[in-house]
Amino acid sequence: MNKRRDDYIVQPVMKALQVLEHVARQSHEVTLTEIVSELKLPKTTVFRYLQTLSAASFIHHDQKRDRYGVGVGFRALAKADRKLQRLRNLAHPEMVELMETFNETVNLAVLSDRYIVYVDMVEPNRAMRIHARVGDRHPVHSTSLGKAIVAFLPDSREDLFQGDWLRPMTIKTLTSAKAFRRQMDDVRRRGYAIEMGENEDGLMCIGVPFFDSAGYPLAAMSLSAPERRMKPDVTVHAVEALKNAARRISIQLGARFEGGAFAPLEPAHS
Repeated sequence: MNKRRDDYIVQPVMKALQVLEHVARQSHEVTLTEIVSELKLPKTTVFRYLQTLSAASFIHHDQKRDRYGVGVGFRALAKADRKLQRLRNLAHPEMVELMETFNETVNLAVLSDRYIVYVDMVEPNRAMRIHARVGDRHPVHSTSLGKAIVAFLPDSREDLFQGDWLRPMTIKTLTSAKAFRRQMDDVRRRGYAIEMGENEDGLMCIGVPFFDSAGYPLAAMSLSAPERRMKPDVTVHAVEALKNAARRISIQLGARFEGGAFAPLEPAHS
């Protein structure tokens, strides 16, 4: 029997989010009684939600005044969302121009643990067989987006060069830690990454990173197309167009350049 969408909703989580939303929307700290009165929920239930949200730092409890307000965890999420939105706003016009120039799909992604997460995508009108969608997660080692970011990461992400997690997505996926490290050296020297059929059979992607004022690779942008359409002259043109677009975006993010090249943080594998 097919389940309705509502069958998958966890009601206590939904109610806890109601409490969080109510506290976040207020211009001042509120009491337990005020929250109960507004949301029409049992006092004991609301108290337990508030204690849980406080333990997770999403809500701050002023014990002396016994009032509740927004916590550091919630503020961190809001700040991260604003940064991500700014990144999308800066990248989107460049993505549209690249899509119109090459009539191919252009992707924007950020790093999340050992994966990249697609946060924006601009697609041409012609039919494509690319499976990725906004919100999808793919391994860093099989994507040009992931390679473009990882190549410029600082020492704190040395775990990305330990090969127990390098699993194949296709028969072409790089699964050797030593080979992956060598490839990252090449990406760093060139300033872009290319993968051919490593994440999806028959698909070629060219990825470039964006840097912030500290030289940290905040995100990456890629152009994806069937391998058969990426002739050598098209590839050369696409690489230059992507690098130029990434440079313009990075400058707006505060990145520095030395001798016409990015001045990123020292990578983990130097």
